[in-house]
Amino acid sequence: MDLSIVIPVYNSFSILDELVNQIDASLELDFELILVNDCSPDNSWAKISQLSDEFEFIKGINLRINSSQHNAIMAGLNYSEGRVIVMMDDDLQHDPRYIKKLYSQIQDGYDVCYTRFPYKKHRLWKKLGSQFNGFLANLLLDKPKELYLSPFKAISRKIKEDIIKYDGPYPYIDGLILAVTNSITVIEVEHKDRFFGDGNYTFRSSLSLWFKMVTSFSVQPLRIATYIGFIISIFSFILGGYYILLKIFSDSTPDGWTSLMVIILFIGGIQLLSIGIIGEYIGRSYLKLNQKAQYIIKELK
Repeated sequence: MDLSIVIPVYNSFSILDELVNQIDASLELDFELILVNDCSPDNSWAKISQLSDEFEFIKGINLRINSSQHNAIMAGLNYSEGRVIVMMDDDLQHDPRYIKKLYSQIQDGYDVCYTRFPYKKHRLWKKLGSQFNGFLANLLLDKPKELYLSPFKAISRKIKEDIIKYDGPYPYIDGLILAVTNSITVIEVEHKDRFFGDGNYTFRSSLSLWFKMVTSFSVQPLRIATYIGFIISIFSFILGGYYILLKIFSDSTPDGWTSLMVIILFIGGIQLLSIGIIGEYIGRSYLKLNQKAQYIIKELK
């Protein structure tokens, strides 16, 4: 099979007909469309079931519990059979007309092809969140600074096979990609208006994604906490020496209450932050050791 298209679905009952029709009209390849229902509260699964009966190229995966976008994509990747796999959102802001262009980039020999949007039709908070996500990826994942980690992308089958080896409960697709290849190219595409309704991605979803990136694919935060602790220790040693010398060589006594409280609160805040970061690592390790599932499949079509 030439191509697999993996789309996580959530609250998209009213979009799915148009999504399938546009994808079908834009492709002449031998392809499959894998729609992963992430325990959507609307009738998305009923619509997927109907469409899979109508179109032979559609596979449906119904997850028993809501697992998040990246976990749903991992479910779709595990059931994909194409030589090239395209991942995209279900809201038609990712134009199916560009699927062929993504496919051709992988056929030309690249492992991965991302899309870049000259202008994104998102709310301000989501644009700022994307910029912060890029900053974290630059810092923690050694992402090339010019690369935008778009959810609309294509990968080769060999990269897919490497990605699905990850069995942890908190996958971050872009982190997995950057860990296995640097053969990456980018194409520029149009970012369209959402076909229907409001987006499902919330600020809470963004926070969850950032925590996945920070604690699942890098130990850099632990190193940063160590560096901060070292710097504070040196600063405290110098400050303590200064006050001792001041007491020995002068009659003045440093005003201690205000400065002491500031130092205690500052160091206490750093300690709590560091403990929180360590706790996230320990918690995720605990869940992995206890074999928490990435996703649980209820039904296949």
